Amino acid sequence: MGQVAPMPVMSQADIFKLVSSDMQAVDRVIMNRLGSDTVLINQLGSYIINSGGKRLRPLLVLLAAKACNYPGDDHVQAAAIIEFIHTATLLHDDVVDASEMRRGQDTANAIWGNEASVLVGDFLYSRAFQMMVGINQMRVMDILAETTNTIAEGEVMQLMNRNEPDTTEEQYIDVIRSKTAKLFEAATRLGAVLSRQDEAVEDALAEYGMHLGTAFQLIDDALDYDATSSQEIGKNIGDDLAEGKPTLPLIHAIRSAAAGEAGIIRKAIEEGGLDNISSILAIIESTNSIAYTRTLAREEADRAIECLACLNDNFYRQALMGLAGFAVDRSF
Repeated sequence: MGQVAPMPVMSQADIFKLVSSDMQAVDRVIMNRLGSDTVLINQLGSYIINSGGKRLRPLLVLLAAKACNYPGDDHVQAAAIIEFIHTATLLHDDVVDASEMRRGQDTANAIWGNEASVLVGDFLYSRAFQMMVGINQMRVMDILAETTNTIAEGEVMQLMNRNEPDTTEEQYIDVIRSKTAKLFEAATRLGAVLSRQDEAVEDALAEYGMHLGTAFQLIDDALDYDATSSQEIGKNIGDDLAEGKPTLPLIHAIRSAAAGEAGIIRKAIEEGGLDNISSILAIIESTNSIAYTRTLAREEADRAIECLACLNDNFYRQALMGLAGFAVDRSF
């Protein structure tokens, strides 16, 4: 028997097209379950849900389930649950960070205020748990309960690191694995659980999600110091620095720069300002801190791809591989 030709590398559009009907079903579930007799919940919830997000986390649920040949439709509900949890975290994040812009649009808290954003975020969390009960699998409940708890811990860890220039790379990685990558991990694990895969496949897909989510956040933090990319994603360059967040480009620059230059960055983190942003960008550039961050992201993406060896080769597996490439090669 001759060798089977490898499948072509999928574009981002091809990946979404692969599960387009399922994603449309997810959108219908989201809009249906977002409904409330309280008008403000409908207004604010619809605004944030429809604000141009990538729907990457629900996409992962769909692709993981399909890669495992799942024949049912609970993956659509699970994908909507994941998006509700993600949206709730965004609402709470923007309040904590006092953010006024996300994806090129005003944040919900900038329009409706902090109180409304926090309370609608709580509504989305509670609605997500109502939907979990509907799937009627204790394992699903267990995964998502543990996930939301870990995300909350990650938020607190990030808050503790704020304005702290001595934050280590290890502490930073712990934060993004808890705060961001944990929901990626849950999304891909759910696909395996719904498909009733054995423990080895479930763990491998969960590890894929963890590495992918870590790579995704590393690139996000690198793009915060890229003027062109910041404009494309609707942020101001240095937003993280303005909030006193010691992300990896800054941590690496402090570690690599001369004492005087490191002191400039340390002071900016402590005070949470952009007064010396031009100098800081030059230091980040001279220490190759963006390249260092991107290299770590590529390593995480490569580990994610390695985790997919447990799956039979099909278009859904190829799509998961393609997403790992997209996570690190994107400019937005």
